[in-house]
Amino acid sequence: MANMLQSLESPLLEDTVNGTVDHQGYPSKRSSSGGWRSAIFIIGVEVAERFAYCGIGSNLINYLTGPLGQSTAMAAANVNTWAGTATLLPLLGAFVADSYLGRYRTIVLASLLYILGLSLLTLSAMLPSLITFQSQNVDYFTSYSPPQLQIVLFFFSLYLVAVGQGGHKPCTQAFGADQFDGQNLEECKAKSSFFNWWLFGVSTGTSVTSVVVSYIEENFNWGLGFGIPCIVMVAALLVFLLGTRTYRFTIKRNGKSPFVRIGKVFVEAARNWRTTPSLKAIQERTQENLPHHGSHKFKFLNKALLVPACLKGDGKACSITDVEEAKAVLSLFPIWATSLVYGIVTAQSSTFFTKQGITMDRSIGSGFRIPAASLLSFIPITIILFIPIYDCIFVRIARALTGKPSGITMLQRSGIGFLLCVVSMVTAAIVEMKRLKTAKEYGLVDMPNVTVPMRVWWLIPQYILLGIADVFAMVGLQEFFYDQIPNELRSVGLSLYLSIYGVGSFLSGFLISIIEETTGGDGKTSWFNNNLNRAHIDHFYWLLAGLSAVELAAFLYFAKSYVYNVRTS
Repeated sequence: MANMLQSLESPLLEDTVNGTVDHQGYPSKRSSSGGWRSAIFIIGVEVAERFAYCGIGSNLINYLTGPLGQSTAMAAANVNTWAGTATLLPLLGAFVADSYLGRYRTIVLASLLYILGLSLLTLSAMLPSLITFQSQNVDYFTSYSPPQLQIVLFFFSLYLVAVGQGGHKPCTQAFGADQFDGQNLEECKAKSSFFNWWLFGVSTGTSVTSVVVSYIEENFNWGLGFGIPCIVMVAALLVFLLGTRTYRFTIKRNGKSPFVRIGKVFVEAARNWRTTPSLKAIQERTQENLPHHGSHKFKFLNKALLVPACLKGDGKACSITDVEEAKAVLSLFPIWATSLVYGIVTAQSSTFFTKQGITMDRSIGSGFRIPAASLLSFIPITIILFIPIYDCIFVRIARALTGKPSGITMLQRSGIGFLLCVVSMVTAAIVEMKRLKTAKEYGLVDMPNVTVPMRVWWLIPQYILLGIADVFAMVGLQEFFYDQIPNELRSVGLSLYLSIYGVGSFLSGFLISIIEETTGGDGKTSWFNNNLNRAHIDHFYWLLAGLSAVELAAFLYFAKSYVYNVRTS
């Protein structure tokens, strides 16, 4: 009888996924939850979110220099500031998710804020029409360019969208990856592919919005262009809620917040900085309990394991697990710091790349001109075309050569992407030099509103190179910051990855401001002159190419010495 009961229980135990529950709080079953059945819903939501976000961001510089009447340098700085804020706020969203609400609730709340921000943004774009209509009804017309109310409402709603994105972005990707069990061989392989196909889906949404929404904004109505992303986000929230019954929810460890536990390690290590008794024994104990090589790094944190007699408070030392988690988090920062120039480079695709395209010949056939912002779609289109090649061909060849399940390591993949960024900036600089030379040859230097007789297709190589660079660097960094951080902080890990773009955008804005002040003073022509035919964006691109090369060298130095944390979940 006992053997019979054991045989009946065994399949049930094998069907459950350790550390997770379903939407009703029962242990989640592998046969009816998680995996691709859940990930499809979450990827679909992210496709819609990227559609909405890029529907605003891809053409934002043209809205600022057009209806809002800002200069090119000011508009680029505002775009970089907003993009930087939007990609730093995920740190706050991840903190709220991992410490309080959980990823699922945070996604729902962030989506509601997102929808509210998009609704107000649409209203702000429609305000001039509403005011003009009212003015005409009282038999007079006044030129509003632009109304102060429109500016205030626009920036308020724009940053409300950034807040919504801050909660949405880190949690959806982490929640999607949580649907795969790292202890199961098949699901472990699927998790590695998840990051590739996640980028594929995101790129699909980005490419569609870059073409469709940008065209509507430039040729029909900005209010309609902002309203469509709002409708899409409403649909995305409904899709996410439909998948609730299939999701797996990670069970949190009992006790203190992971932020409190890891923070305490640094506090206790600082308190015990001068304490030396039995430190050697503590180090030996650490190595004995955790034999992996990570224990040998950041040994000063081992002092958090000491409890001096004079220490007040609860008198409890940090656990070895807490110390090792703190070391894992700290070891990410050299990689993070040496990835920031990559964030600066990617910021140019939605600012100066777009402004270059506006000055060039964008005609197709007779009477049709493609929106300059739609050129941004070449980045996601490149990703869409290259991801299947990478996942189905490159990985298999690399796997055969290296014996690694993923073909190459996460940091090797990122390094290849950084190298391609250098090539992209060099290409962009050469093309801009060609554009300036053409403008000079045709006597258009002081005629900024006249189209330079140079086809806009010259810009495509720099977009394609950035797209291929993203396939390597973006996915490599995503997987790295998700995989190499403690389980309970994986939303934070992905927000650290996103902050690379946020800090990169701020650094880009800072560089632009410094260069604008340095090169534009005393009547000199700034690198970012409103007349791009007199500007020197090519100098800026050469500067970024040099910085990218220096970054690549530093990144390779730290990547070579990095010891991967082996995880089973």
